[in-house]
Amino acid sequence: MNAAIDTLTSAEAAVVSRVTVRDIHRVVDERILPESFYSANQTRSFSSRACVFISFYFRAADRLTSEERQRAIRIASQAQSGPGSQVVRDEFLTIDFGSFWKDVEQGLERLQAARAMAVSDPEILNGTIVIRGTRVPVYDVAASVWSGVPIDRILSAYPGLNQDDVELAAMYAEANPRRGRPRPRAALPAQAEVLAQRKRRRTPATA
Repeated sequence: MNAAIDTLTSAEAAVVSRVTVRDIHRVVDERILPESFYSANQTRSFSSRACVFISFYFRAADRLTSEERQRAIRIASQAQSGPGSQVVRDEFLTIDFGSFWKDVEQGLERLQAARAMAVSDPEILNGTIVIRGTRVPVYDVAASVWSGVPIDRILSAYPGLNQDDVELAAMYAEANPRRGRPRPRAALPAQAEVLAQRKRRRTPATA
């Protein structure tokens, strides 16, 4: 397991496990994950190894019952110390955790790359988090990705970036969601032209 990332926030664990943050909280609230894999003192945090079992639990939902998955996690968590020990046998049931270990390792490597890519410098855009070596805000790029803007259009708008930069920016923003009130909508660029404007008529509330 990637030694450089040992403890993850709920959002980071969701990104690495490829599930939602809601699913991450489920494994704690429903006691799906052994307590040794997470801490819930002030804010919840998870060991990187927990992501293997979180990923397994949700990806195997269409093949195994919840009880079977939880039992497999308990057995695996006691027997496994790392990717070298991947197969769990429980009576007639045999489960190979190898693909889950591999996916989580890759996710942790990408997360570490995303962390290294995002930097903040008071001299650049007043400390806004930008992509290293540029003045491009990470969250602006991520917003374009989440809005469904094609990758070629994003790269055209930010010529200094490559596809990996864009993917890592989206990953970083997902793993580090911004808190607080949304920022005011930015003004249109100078070259933009308003083609149509619609005002929605309010309907009086009914009792």
